[in-house]
Amino acid sequence: MTKSHYACDISRTLETEIGTGGLTGPVFDAVLKRAQGAAARLKQKHAADELMLTRLLSERDDLDALKAFSAKLTKDTADLVILGIGGSSLGAQALAQLTGWGLPGYRPPADRPTIHLPENLDPLTFERLLASCNLRTTRFLIVSKSGGTAEPLTQMLAAMTAVEKAGGGEYLGQHFFVLTSLGDGNPLRQVAERHDLSILDHADIGGRFSVLSNTGLLPAELLGIDGQRLRLGAASTLEATLTDEKSPVVLCAATTVGLLEERGVSLSALTSYDDRLLRFGLWFRQLWGESLGKDGAGLTPLAGVGPVDQHSQLQLYLAGPNDKLHTIITRDVKGEGPVPTSDFASGPLSAYAGTTMGDLLDAEQRATLATLAKNGRPVRHLNVTTLNEESMGALLMHFMLETILVADMLGVDPFDQPAVEEGKVLARAYLADSGRSVK
Repeated sequence: MTKSHYACDISRTLETEIGTGGLTGPVFDAVLKRAQGAAARLKQKHAADELMLTRLLSERDDLDALKAFSAKLTKDTADLVILGIGGSSLGAQALAQLTGWGLPGYRPPADRPTIHLPENLDPLTFERLLASCNLRTTRFLIVSKSGGTAEPLTQMLAAMTAVEKAGGGEYLGQHFFVLTSLGDGNPLRQVAERHDLSILDHADIGGRFSVLSNTGLLPAELLGIDGQRLRLGAASTLEATLTDEKSPVVLCAATTVGLLEERGVSLSALTSYDDRLLRFGLWFRQLWGESLGKDGAGLTPLAGVGPVDQHSQLQLYLAGPNDKLHTIITRDVKGEGPVPTSDFASGPLSAYAGTTMGDLLDAEQRATLATLAKNGRPVRHLNVTTLNEESMGALLMHFMLETILVADMLGVDPFDQPAVEEGKVLARAYLADSGRSVK
């Protein structure tokens, strides 16, 4: 039996545990059968090799290509700027935080460049980033499956202009690298070929499901994260979903749809009690929202981090509308951190003597779960003993597979995003008008 890298408890979503806010037995039994049917259909697609997401997990050749490409990117490099947005960036950020990237106190190892992921299109932020880097030792990786995504293309053009002004116009091939798909109509690929830039072919998979492809694993490789271990963790979740009728993914999909249909739950709130899962929450938000929000269906995703959101959101969660399904991700933290000396932890602070910061965080994790349940708020609990490549891969695959099963149960296509595409078309029209007005 494949090792599970996380534990899952859905008992606090049931009426027997939390009262009228939970699922009744008959409804849960019915939606569980539907979730099992969706898992059976997923198994058929996997067996027929129809899903790139599951096919990726057994591939190894692409990891060797990543290592070779990574070596080019990091040669004589002090700063590496990765340009992408949405699925081309959020998955990479989620993986990057395994190293502590983007968190207080993080410093890159001496033998690795500083990684920047300026996802948002704020011109002042991007100008400040370019100004802070020595452009002679800065490399840029542009990530876009279609090659036509406006935001990274605009950032790329700005960076190319800056490098040229700094005297590097003849050496663009040493500074700019591209991850994009094959195809004659790909604008990014055309630019790359015209300037003789190194190109790595983008895996044939949509952005929000691409975290375990080269889209997410190339940045991970640049940070020293083991892509094979990530995939092994993901494979354990996949195997459990395909072989166990009551796997965590199947049970969670059942609770999601059951609470939506029986209790009118309209929001899915993910709260993580580990700083390294902060960007994971943002990745989940796109995955869930963009995959399920169609034809009037879906649950609005929320992402938070504990204990911060205990202080900012828990009042609403406990005493506001009971319209949320909570998912709490915890880690075994008891005993972690320094122990304060009795000289400081005395008098009014004596309750803290002999305790660690991890002890307090552990108590708050458990208290949040218990308080939500006590107030009739449905809550699921996912726990990892250690947050590493295997457990991160397992969690990523959990939410991708749950998304696919829920989409099946709701009758929507999880892999398209027609409303987003409409906005992109309109933005390009507005940009064209702006260009004409400047002239």
